[in-house]
Amino acid sequence: MQAQASSTPNSALDRYFKISERGSTVAGEIRAGVVTFFAMAYIIILNPLILGTGADVNGKTLGIPQVAAATALAAGVMTIAFGLIARYPFGIAAGLGINTLVAVTMVSSEGLSWEEAMGLVVLDGIVIVILAISGFRTAVFAAIPASMIAAMSVGIGMFISLIGLVDAGFVRRIPDAAHTTVPVTLGSGGSIASWPTFVFIIGLIICGFMVIRNVRGGLFIGILLTTIIAMITEAITGAGSSVDNPTGGWNLAVPTLPEGFGGLPDLSIVGDVSIFGAFSRVGALAATLLLFTLVLANFFDAMGTMTALGKQAELVDDQGVLPDMKKALIVEGTGAIIGGGASASSNTVYVDSAAGIADGARTGLANVVTGLLFLLAMFLTPLYEVVPVEAAAPVLVIVGALMIGQVRDIDFTQFHIALPAFLTIVVMPFTYSIANGIGVGFIAFTLMTLFAGKAKEIHWIMWLISGLFVIYFVMDPLLGALH
Repeated sequence: MQAQASSTPNSALDRYFKISERGSTVAGEIRAGVVTFFAMAYIIILNPLILGTGADVNGKTLGIPQVAAATALAAGVMTIAFGLIARYPFGIAAGLGINTLVAVTMVSSEGLSWEEAMGLVVLDGIVIVILAISGFRTAVFAAIPASMIAAMSVGIGMFISLIGLVDAGFVRRIPDAAHTTVPVTLGSGGSIASWPTFVFIIGLIICGFMVIRNVRGGLFIGILLTTIIAMITEAITGAGSSVDNPTGGWNLAVPTLPEGFGGLPDLSIVGDVSIFGAFSRVGALAATLLLFTLVLANFFDAMGTMTALGKQAELVDDQGVLPDMKKALIVEGTGAIIGGGASASSNTVYVDSAAGIADGARTGLANVVTGLLFLLAMFLTPLYEVVPVEAAAPVLVIVGALMIGQVRDIDFTQFHIALPAFLTIVVMPFTYSIANGIGVGFIAFTLMTLFAGKAKEIHWIMWLISGLFVIYFVMDPLLGALH
C-alpha cells in the first residue's frame, strides 16, 4: 500500500530522506511511523518483565518501571539515529532473545550481576561496530546465495505470523508439553472462544479488507478500529488481564481508559554497567564464550531482519543488498552499545517494522516518528497501554502473509537448495529465533552443496559462518564443561 507522490523532490526534508524518490509522501511516512510504533510498543511492557524482576548474584533487581523507561529511551534514541543516518524505516529496540539470554543464561545461570551482564552487551556492540567498519558484515551479505536470502525473508514472515498468533491467544503453548503429543494448541484447550482472541480475529478481518481494497493507511486504521472494539469488548465483558484470567484475559495491556496520562520516567539504571566485570567474575574463557554467543546472535539476527525488511520495502538492489549497507550496519551495531549502556539489553533492528513498511514506510522519516513516540512513551506509559497487543497482532499476521510470497524465488526442484531453504524457513518460527534459523540453514547449505559436488560454489565466508554456528549450537555443553 505504497502512497503516491510527486516524482520531484520539493523540499529539503524530501530530498534528505528521498521521500518522493522512493514513491512516498511526508504524510504517509508519518502515518506509517505511528503504525510501526504500535507494532513495537509491546517491548516497553515485555522487556521489563524479562529483565526487571529477577535478582542477580548480589540480590539486585533492575525494577519494572526502571527497565520500562530505559527500554523506551534506548529504542527512541536508536530508532531516530537509524532514521537520520541510515535513512531506512527499520525501527530499533531491545531484541527479544538477547534479553532472555542476558537474564536467564548470564545472570541466573552464570551468576553475573546485572552490571556485568550489561557490560558484555556493550562489548558485544563494540565488536559488531568494528566488524561493520571493517566491511566484514557487508562482505557476509554479499556471500549469501540468493536462495538463502529469500528463505530468510520467508522464515521471518512465518516467525512474525507466529508471534502475532501467539500474542493474540489464537495459538497457545501447552504448559505441560512434555506429557502431550504437541507443544502448542489452538487457543485454550483447543478453543479460541475468548474475548481477546475474538477481537484479534475481527482485527485480522479488518486489516485483510484494508489490504485487499488498498486503503491508504489501512493497517493504521485497522489498529485504531480494533483498539476501539477491544475497549468496548472489555467494558462489556470485563475479561481483565491474562495474569488474573490466563485463558480469557488480555495479554500484557488491558484496553481500558487510563487513570492518568503520564509522569516522570525513572532512569536510575541508565549507565549502571561494568564493562569488564564479567571477566573477573567467571574467568576470561567463560566470559569470552558468553560474548561470542552475544555477537553471533546479534550479528545474524540483524542481518536476516534487515534483508527481509529491505526486500519487503523494495529498497534492495538486484543482488538483494541495501544501498549504503555499511552505514546502516554501523548504526545498528551501535544499538547494542546504547542498549547495554542503558541497562535495557542489546537494541537491534525490529522485524515488527514490517507493519509500518506494509503501511507505506519507505524512508527514515518514518523512523523519526516512531522514535519520537518511544521517547514520548517514557512519559505517557498509561496512555499507550490502552492499545492491547491483540490490536497490533493482526498486522503481524498480515505482514507474514505478504512476506511469504518470496518463496517463489527459491528453486525447490534442486534438493541441495531446497533443504537448506526449508530448514531456514521452519526453524525460525519453531525455535522462536531468527539466528537459529539462519545458523541451521547455513550449515545445511554448506553441507548439501558439498554433497552435490559443487564445493566451488561455496564462498569461503559461508564455510566460516557455518563453522561458527556449529560452535554456537554447542555453546551450552562447552560452558557446562568449564564448570
